[in-house]
Amino acid sequence: MEGAKEPMSEEQTPVPVSTLPHDPSGLRSRVLRLLVIPFAIYFIWMIVTALFEGDCRLFRDTDSCSIIVYTVFSCIITGMLVPVYCIRESFVTGAVNMFQIGFMPARRTFFACALTGFFGYMAMELFSPFGTDQSASGYSFLLLLPTAIASVMVCWVLLGTHVQAFVRSGGPVISIAAGSLVTAWLFCITSFVHSPPVNAQPALAGFLVLGLAAAIFFFAVRDIYASSIFVAFGLTFVMANRIGVSGTQEAMPAVCGSALLAVITLIGIHLYFTRNFRTVKVPG
Repeated sequence: MEGAKEPMSEEQTPVPVSTLPHDPSGLRSRVLRLLVIPFAIYFIWMIVTALFEGDCRLFRDTDSCSIIVYTVFSCIITGMLVPVYCIRESFVTGAVNMFQIGFMPARRTFFACALTGFFGYMAMELFSPFGTDQSASGYSFLLLLPTAIASVMVCWVLLGTHVQAFVRSGGPVISIAAGSLVTAWLFCITSFVHSPPVNAQPALAGFLVLGLAAAIFFFAVRDIYASSIFVAFGLTFVMANRIGVSGTQEAMPAVCGSALLAVITLIGIHLYFTRNFRTVKVPG
């Protein structure tokens, strides 16, 4: 009959979708979103930090104006606000959620921060690199708090969670190990831009130990506020010889204001994610 369809030969049999060649565009998109962009933000943060701190002896000279400028441009804009763009896109694709980036309910955050602050204070009392000068310890903690918040935001909230998302198919052990090791080394590299040390090897070892401890702490506790306190106490120890405490009274208003501004910015980011994204638990 005219117009009747001939039976399909073997050559004409449709190939199942699962046997078609894999389109690499999806992998390229994941590499771009989860690795290339986060690492680009990390390097931009490093460059800005080196420009505003680096060899400027910012923490040693304690110039009030320089501290505020460094906090605004390096810690807040580059280290906190710029990563929000990448994290927001990852929320949309489902790569990360509120729990993974460390924004937890207020009650849990309060207890995590209280315990972290208590043990950090006890460690400072027992092993303070400033001896019995408690004012110097408190000054150094506040001075380094914006840097700690930016470090946690870039190294763990951004890079750590995105590296984990990229290797998530390998299982939780590989995911956590990869996230911890990669971010610890990236955090360690920052020791060369945070007022470069005279003796590089001890400084590198100190930052690496702190980076590994901070990575384990963040991925175990999953609280960005408590992790920032943890890193701030750790930086107070490993950077004690790079902080000038002679002009603390003159610089204290700028130091306190910078720390408060960084904390307020972090709370604002938390509120932004809370109002725009929500993590829903699916019953097992």
